[in-house]
Amino acid sequence: MTTTATLPAQHQGTQPGIEAQMEPRPQSRMQGYRGSGKLQGQVALITGGDSGIGRAVAIAFAKEGADIAIVYLDEDGDAAETRDLVTQCGQRCILIKGDIADEAFCGESVALTVSELKRLDILVNNAGEQHPEASIADISSAQLLRTFQTNVFAMFHLVRAALPHLKQGGRIINTTSVTAYRGHEKLLDYSATKGAVVSFTRSLAKALIDEGVRVNAVAPGPVWTPLIPSTFSAEEVARFGSHALMKRPGQPDEIAPAYVFLASDDSSFMAGQVLHPNGGEVVNG
Repeated sequence: MTTTATLPAQHQGTQPGIEAQMEPRPQSRMQGYRGSGKLQGQVALITGGDSGIGRAVAIAFAKEGADIAIVYLDEDGDAAETRDLVTQCGQRCILIKGDIADEAFCGESVALTVSELKRLDILVNNAGEQHPEASIADISSAQLLRTFQTNVFAMFHLVRAALPHLKQGGRIINTTSVTAYRGHEKLLDYSATKGAVVSFTRSLAKALIDEGVRVNAVAPGPVWTPLIPSTFSAEEVARFGSHALMKRPGQPDEIAPAYVFLASDDSSFMAGQVLHPNGGEVVNG
């Protein structure tokens, strides 16, 4: 894994960012990972699975024997590349393009996954968006609503659609963030959504445990994904991750094993918990 504390200054003008345009490319192909059949014969639906953490999770799950459904917004090239990487692992992979802020699309995504891959065992709510602003006065009502629609409301919609298919032993893994615990002065709405994800995870775990569905979450720290150059200035990107105890951003490949753990029987006695791959920052919860 990279140990550099600095990145080349760069910025992408639109969200979501494109992994293929990043320099250096994120380490998201799980090249050194060796699976052991922990998810053999299972099916996982991963939102934001085209790039970054979602891509690494998709490949790691495939190396553990799972077929994959990837939900993505419009990053066709990244999504196709991830599909190829999954199929190279000997697993099936379908791409589902659309906006998870749309409730109807969330239902369609689950239905298509079950139709094409014949079952659903694992739901990974990973997609998210952020819009840095210098002041709360700069956060429009439209931006506030949009951030919550993508980062929180979509999880409700996807879980509701998935529940009829998540039989005994089903797993839900939500992506929250270190910002849920320490906050971020330029990401007020984003941090608020990630705090909501933590509470949603804990509450949903209690609600579904008697149905045999385990719910947990992962709270990454600074990770080198397309979200970073597509939302921060070039100067901020060059400093990204340097505040972490390890003095560098993490790589998607370093985060994905946390999802494998939560998706597999290795975590059979865990529900309502949050894992913290964040470069060494101690947080409560």
